[in-house]
Amino acid sequence: MILLKPIHLEGTTMLFSPYDVRGVTLKNRIVMSPMCMYACDAEDGTVHNWHLVHYPARAVGQVGLIIVEATAVTPQGRISARDLGIWSDTHVDGLKKLVSLVQEHGAKIGIQLAHAGRKAMIEGEIIAPSPLPFDEKMATPKEMTKADIEDTIQAFQHAARRAKEAGFDVIEIHAAHGYLINEFLSPLTNQRTDEYGGTAENRYRFLSEVITAVREVWDGPLFVRVSANDYHPDGLTVQDYVEYAKQMKEQGVDLVDVSSGAVVPASIDPYPGYQVPFAEAIRHGAGIATGAVGLITSGLQAEEILRNGRADLIFIGRELLRDPYWPRTAAKELGVPLEAPKPYKRGW
Repeated sequence: MILLKPIHLEGTTMLFSPYDVRGVTLKNRIVMSPMCMYACDAEDGTVHNWHLVHYPARAVGQVGLIIVEATAVTPQGRISARDLGIWSDTHVDGLKKLVSLVQEHGAKIGIQLAHAGRKAMIEGEIIAPSPLPFDEKMATPKEMTKADIEDTIQAFQHAARRAKEAGFDVIEIHAAHGYLINEFLSPLTNQRTDEYGGTAENRYRFLSEVITAVREVWDGPLFVRVSANDYHPDGLTVQDYVEYAKQMKEQGVDLVDVSSGAVVPASIDPYPGYQVPFAEAIRHGAGIATGAVGLITSGLQAEEILRNGRADLIFIGRELLRDPYWPRTAAKELGVPLEAPKPYKRGW
């Protein structure tokens, strides 16, 4: 039996090296992936105490960039009634407070702008590209009219303006996991016969117009999260997303945050790093920066992804829910000294 000793990478590592995007410098390559908290006490979408504790705790834990959960651009676009919102100017003050608390501890902060489409679980009418329910338990959405499409694009633009006013460093557009934009992209959920359906170019049109609208009011770092595999024989694969990513790059998107699945019910066999090859394929195929996500749990695993050029940023989800100080755990594993949080004077 061969016993393997833990590997320590002395000195500078890629995981703990800075990353610059449009003049915004992240102190390391660790990103807190956007994860819904369902923590709004009322259905008004405003920031509550939970958010003011949850996100700054990860900033104290030395995460480089924290992306706030899917935040609805319209009330109709909420995944649940307890989601955060950015559909009203009344949301800005709470978001400003959250931004200030996170930035105070040395992290950058982003916000994921989202519309749930047919996967909205709220009272009242829901909308989608085509009137197809997600499954037999979900409501059938109304097919969006041209006016609905125009209004929703404007809602994304207004949300981006509010994000800028609140002081966010990064905006991420949510085009993954079977929500509205993903529904336009995939032929499994888009059966339209107008200019927003049919060909790949037409199915990309809605996302393209959202990106253009956001870029009109936002000149900072812009990410897009995608589901790079529909896990269905008639659905999209990573090669389709390589082509989409080329168009995103031309439109001024800085990084593609690469996830997968959830546009239709499907059997997925997850394993450590199972989505990393998708990030790698898009990075090299489209010549655009990518973020890797999905069962990345150790510093060594993250360092391998970066060192081998498979992605540019590491998005950590569940591990940061379990351990707000995961960066410290990763730094110890890699043999990297990590600066203590500023108010904390004792050993870290």
